[in-house]
Amino acid sequence: GPERGTSITLHLREGEDELLSSWKLKSIIRKYSDHISLPIQMHKEEWDEEKKEQVTKDEFETINQATALWARPKSEITDEQYKEFYKHISHDFEDPLTYSHNRVEGRSEFTQLLFIPKKANFDLWDRNKRNGIKLYVKRVFIMDDAEQLMPMYLRFVTGVIDSADLPLNVSREILQESRDVKSIRESSTKRVLTMLEELANSEDVAKKEQYADFWKEFGQVLKEGIGEDVSNQERIAKLARFASTHTDSSEQTVTLADYVSRMKEGQDKIYYVTGESYIAAKNSPHLEIFKKKGVEVLLLSDRVDEWLLSYFHEFDGKALVSVAKGGLDLGALADEAEKKEQKETEEQYKDLIERMKKSLDGKVKDVRVTLRLTDSPACLVADEHELSANLLRMLKAAGQQAPDSKPILEINPQHPLVLKLKYEDKQFDDWATILFDQALLAEGGQLQDPAGYVKRINQMLLA
Repeated sequence: GPERGTSITLHLREGEDELLSSWKLKSIIRKYSDHISLPIQMHKEEWDEEKKEQVTKDEFETINQATALWARPKSEITDEQYKEFYKHISHDFEDPLTYSHNRVEGRSEFTQLLFIPKKANFDLWDRNKRNGIKLYVKRVFIMDDAEQLMPMYLRFVTGVIDSADLPLNVSREILQESRDVKSIRESSTKRVLTMLEELANSEDVAKKEQYADFWKEFGQVLKEGIGEDVSNQERIAKLARFASTHTDSSEQTVTLADYVSRMKEGQDKIYYVTGESYIAAKNSPHLEIFKKKGVEVLLLSDRVDEWLLSYFHEFDGKALVSVAKGGLDLGALADEAEKKEQKETEEQYKDLIERMKKSLDGKVKDVRVTLRLTDSPACLVADEHELSANLLRMLKAAGQQAPDSKPILEINPQHPLVLKLKYEDKQFDDWATILFDQALLAEGGQLQDPAGYVKRINQMLLA
């Protein structure tokens, strides 16, 4: 019978001979049209030993797969096929941690097949590098790493999104403007958070462990979302895990809901301390009164935590409060006797405070008596609205301009060193400086004059 169909002949510009190579044509077809429903065929080529060249045969071979896993009904796809597909698109040797395959219909029609890996890529910390969502339009490949389809804090997610509505000539610029893309992004974000919630909130021990593994790998990146994604802030905050004084372990296993459920009677705040490391946070002198009263404190030592706290101020109606900032406000946790004692002590130490302010002029903003210390002689606190000492150190280390702010020195009136200072004349300035330097070291700060500190300590030891 007559041949049906349309012949299209393409004429190439000068210098584009590369497009005549069957190898080049095959690689273009496999990249862009591997998953369209029509098979694409080319004449088979074989090496001819006599002629010493590739010869074209009469028979045809199909170049593309001509199927798209994500376009098939879920019921027809095995777990093994999903895992194989993940390895194929992600170049990962391991199975994914979990995945989700959905067809979304509504104002915008698209299919999403999203995977969460088990292990973090080495470039996870590079915020410009995405693991990659591959964008297809009607099964035609458009681009890798379509960053507009997934927020920055979910950059570890990999997978495919196939839209029925976007134009085939879509560019990155068009993606930024498109309303369809916005709804795809919102839907995909919610889908990933749901996948994580299913693991995190599961009664199944194995799933809980999977989430703990996920948190170890990707927790710091997911936490960025608490500051970046206001509309999902609460959901991400519930997924977050922290170390705290309750567990006595550097493992981040405590949820904010756990913390709230353990709050003491009369406690209306969530207390935290930030430090350069878990050990520094755990041993912070600022925790002493909280240990004494049995009040839990979150120990935050991830780099992202300081940044996060400037966006995240409350959870479940309870304010997040740094134990190293401002005056210690224990609210109803402080009993009347303590409040009375504080007032009386302030009176008794008025003279000492004035002398110390004079002696440490230029180093501290203020000196005051505190009840927050039980074992340490002194500690430094930042003013209520100033940057924490830890954040200032991080900014300086990153070569950024940090505002000049002086700390407040708080002294423990019960400590023998402070009592000694009260009656000291001759070496008052040396003792006052040692107290300040010790407080600075205890919170992970750096001394301006380490040699001077050592000299002073040695003199005191021999005095």
